[in-house]
Amino acid sequence: MLRINEIDVSYGNVQILRKVTFDIREKEIVSLLGSNGAGKTTTVSAVSGILQVSRGGVEFMGQDITRVEPHQRVEMGLVQVPEGRKIFPTLTVMENLEMGSYLPGPKSKRQETLGFVLSLFPILESRKAQSGGTLSGGEQQMLAIGRGLMSKPRLLILDEPSLGLAPIVVDEIFGVIAKINGEGVMILLVEQNVSQALSLSLRGFVLEEGRIALSGSGKDLLANPHVKRVYLGM
Repeated sequence: MLRINEIDVSYGNVQILRKVTFDIREKEIVSLLGSNGAGKTTTVSAVSGILQVSRGGVEFMGQDITRVEPHQRVEMGLVQVPEGRKIFPTLTVMENLEMGSYLPGPKSKRQETLGFVLSLFPILESRKAQSGGTLSGGEQQMLAIGRGLMSKPRLLILDEPSLGLAPIVVDEIFGVIAKINGEGVMILLVEQNVSQALSLSLRGFVLEEGRIALSGSGKDLLANPHVKRVYLGM
C-alpha cells in the first residue's frame, strides 16, 4: 500500500502542499481531484520522488521511502505516467515500450509484459515501427501508459490521462485503467474528468489550495454538494 503522511512541499520559498495525508490500499483505484493549481501534480511528484518533501513522510509497501531516489521507487514498483505523456518522439513505439523495461526485473519479463500491453492497446501492435511523435494524441497516451506498464508497477500513478482527448478515446482509456486494476495493480488517478474518475474509483480525495479538503468513497463524493457545484457544474 501507499501512505502519504502530513507532507509539506515547497517550490523555493513558496509552500504548495500543507499536511497532505491520504493512502491507497491493495487493489484500489483512488482519485486525487482538484482544480488547476490545487497541487495535484506537486503531490504525485512528491510521491514519485521527483520533488522532496520538507515535512512528513511517504511509505510504500511498508517501507519509508521519503528519501529514496525516483529510480529506486520504480524498482520497488511505484511508477508514474506523467501529465502530457512525455514519450520519446524520435523513438519508435517499440523502442518507447522497451525503455519502460530497462531495469533488471522488468527486463527479464519484457516479452510477457509486452504481450499484455499490446493486448490492452492493439493499435500499438500495428504502430510498432512508427515514431512516437507521429502518433495521434490518443495513441501517444496509450503508449505512455504502456511504457509505464512495462516497468511492472505495483502502483501506477496516472496524471491527467484524459487530457486533450476525444470522448470516445477517453472512454477507452478509462476502460483500460479498470482492466489494469483488475490485474491487481493499485491506481492513483489524477484527473479533471471528475465524474468518470469518481465513478471508477473506490475512494477519492479532493485537494484545494494545497490541502485535502474532502475525502470519501467515489459514490459519496459524486453526491457531495460541494463537488457537484465546484467540479461538476451542477
